[in-house]
Amino acid sequence: MHIDIVKGLQVSLKIGVHNANLHLFLASHWPALFNGIAVEFVHYDDGRESARFLTRGEIDICGTGSTPPIIAQANGAEVEYIAASARRPHNGALVTTPTSAIADIRDLQEARIALVDGSFHTYLLARLLDGVGLTLRDVRRVELSPSASLTHLLDGKVDAWIAMSPLLEKAISKNFVKVIAECGDKIPNRSVFWTIRNRKLSASQKEDVLSRLITLGREISADPERAARILTDARTEHVDLNTWSTAIAARDWSIHAADREIADEQQEEADTLLRHGDLSREIAVLDAMRL
Repeated sequence: MHIDIVKGLQVSLKIGVHNANLHLFLASHWPALFNGIAVEFVHYDDGRESARFLTRGEIDICGTGSTPPIIAQANGAEVEYIAASARRPHNGALVTTPTSAIADIRDLQEARIALVDGSFHTYLLARLLDGVGLTLRDVRRVELSPSASLTHLLDGKVDAWIAMSPLLEKAISKNFVKVIAECGDKIPNRSVFWTIRNRKLSASQKEDVLSRLITLGREISADPERAARILTDARTEHVDLNTWSTAIAARDWSIHAADREIADEQQEEADTLLRHGDLSREIAVLDAMRL
């Protein structure tokens, strides 16, 4: 973990940053975005650890995929949703190799599937299996990083992979994989921005973060090459500028306040994970909304 501080102001808001959330990663490298707000960017490795950092007071707000706040709420945290990204239907997919015997979801029974378990990968897999009468218990989940997942797939150590941008685009462009199903077929695949209530963020602090993220989304859409250069220089996925540029230009970067639509989507995910045995208890997502 490391910390970047916006200079000149006494720190009053600690924003968690990890590689899987591009909005906040880019925000931490976007000069002037948080002018006038006392902000500290706290970098950590794994978005699935966000609830732990929030509970310990090391961050005040975070951005993750849809699954971590659901797990946090089920584990007793008083989650509060602040904002959400647009849907990202093409930024994740179930893939296998072009020569694989796996042709559709029905062929996944007992398959070894590489993924980042406890992220949106798990939810996507659960929804895909739902459609053919299988459950998460009918496959063998293999916890691997995205880059290791691609290597294991090509080496035949796993049978399929839940992939996401930008390695998904890279693997497709090089004909390393064939796509069995995209996120958009089954799940919204949004980023969500959230806190827990004992961080006691004021309404103005939450509104400030929301407004700056909306501004960031507009500026990325207007200048995707700028974002691509930041990610190429700062990241470790060994993804080239052209691949980043393609991925960024294809994404809808808009942000909006958490609303009833987000609550309904999150509730559907919570119910799905509970049904598959991957959530510790039933939750009411509306309890985590200020509508």
